[in-house]
Amino acid sequence: MAKRDFYDILGVTRSSTADEIKKAYRKLAIKFHPDKNPGDNAAEDKFKEAAEAYEVLSNPEKKQRYDQYGHSGNSPQGGGGGHMNMDDIFSQFGDIFGGGGSPFDSFFGGGGGQQGGSRRMSRGSNLRIKVKLTLDEIAKGAEKKIKVNKLIVCRTCDGTGAKDKSSVQTCKTCGGSGAVRRVTNTILGQMQTSATCPTCNGAGTQITSKCESCHGEGVIRGEETISINIPAGVSEGMQLSMSGKGNAAPNGGISGDLIILIEEIPHESLQREGNNVVYDLHISFIDAALGASVEVPTIDGKAKIKIEPGTQGGKILRLKGKGVPEVNSYHRGDQLVYINIWTPKAISKDEKEMLEKLQASPNFKPQPGKNERSFFERMKEYFE
Repeated sequence: MAKRDFYDILGVTRSSTADEIKKAYRKLAIKFHPDKNPGDNAAEDKFKEAAEAYEVLSNPEKKQRYDQYGHSGNSPQGGGGGHMNMDDIFSQFGDIFGGGGSPFDSFFGGGGGQQGGSRRMSRGSNLRIKVKLTLDEIAKGAEKKIKVNKLIVCRTCDGTGAKDKSSVQTCKTCGGSGAVRRVTNTILGQMQTSATCPTCNGAGTQITSKCESCHGEGVIRGEETISINIPAGVSEGMQLSMSGKGNAAPNGGISGDLIILIEEIPHESLQREGNNVVYDLHISFIDAALGASVEVPTIDGKAKIKIEPGTQGGKILRLKGKGVPEVNSYHRGDQLVYINIWTPKAISKDEKEMLEKLQASPNFKPQPGKNERSFFERMKEYFE
């Protein structure tokens, strides 16, 4: 794939000043930083692409060659730098983020490190909770306030883990970069490798006196009330995610996410089938024969429906738009009303005599017409 124009990548022009180029790169680096986009390969590629563009355009000599010859002007054959890895990016451009080795050092209040390496940004673990919802809450959406027991930032030291400001010093092993570099000679020339500093574990600093509340961890066990806005149309087993609402990370890192697992509370009379709602209506033989007006429950309250004379058992009535909405959509399912003819199990002597008189009537002998659909045809219509 052909390389994109470096000016287009940073969103600047050939006449842009050095400060404008620096600001444009800083904005993209923060947006696509791997710590902010864990596991997102596309974001990592854009992060590297922006760094490569800045590596050329921030250097007057390389910028002049690029303006004259394009990408070939700074190719390895022409004395350029070639492909960059993460360590190269952090070590080479850490100074534009306020002295730290990573844009997140300054963006999240870190900084103070030395040029020449990258500090490792710690990340808190994710939390999972279950939220039970009624059918009404699922249909209309809901706001739930949940008390979550989790790791929170220590209020005594503000997450630093140190007793006071004077109890934090730059790591002597890595010089504050968070990484140590080694150069080895091979038959192909010198090879440079980078690894997390074993002394400070990538933090770039060491604590000489720990906070008594959190014992140097920067986090303590606590409780937080979190307001969760649940959209309409969620379903059993669906997971929602709230970024940064999980466990806090040690030493001012990035908090994990809160994963919300949805559970549906069964409704006393309605059943959910996808975005449709199903209700079983039982009517008497008399109402089926003569017709009637009956009330049925819906998500929005009671609704009156008309039973036509001669209604057969198994008929399905459809109430348009009385179901559950789709998530993030204006479309709403229907309510399906299944007609069941209820037959009494015990009748009186007089009732039996009346029914026996009707039994001989031709109108009470089953005479299904051609337009009477079978059970399987009705079910096929329902699923379609």
